[in-house]
Amino acid sequence: MFGTEGGWGFGMGLGMWLFWVLLIVFIVALVKVFSSSSGSPPAGADKSPMEILKARYARGEIDEEEFERRRHELDK
Repeated sequence: MFGTEGGWGFGMGLGMWLFWVLLIVFIVALVKVFSSSSGSPPAGADKSPMEILKARYARGEIDEEEFERRRHELDK
């Protein structure tokens, strides 16, 4: 009466295949998103050390004394 697959027929088999394919595609997409964001160079990687130093001073991360000391070291 129900056939060889317990009454679910071809549709259930196709549905399970579709579920697993979509699940694998979703997992691969997540891996690509997270790996591409960590693979990019960090912000400021293309700046010179002096530009980074000036930016840190402008943001207030270091004081004038520290800025001058590090600038002097970079000028050597």
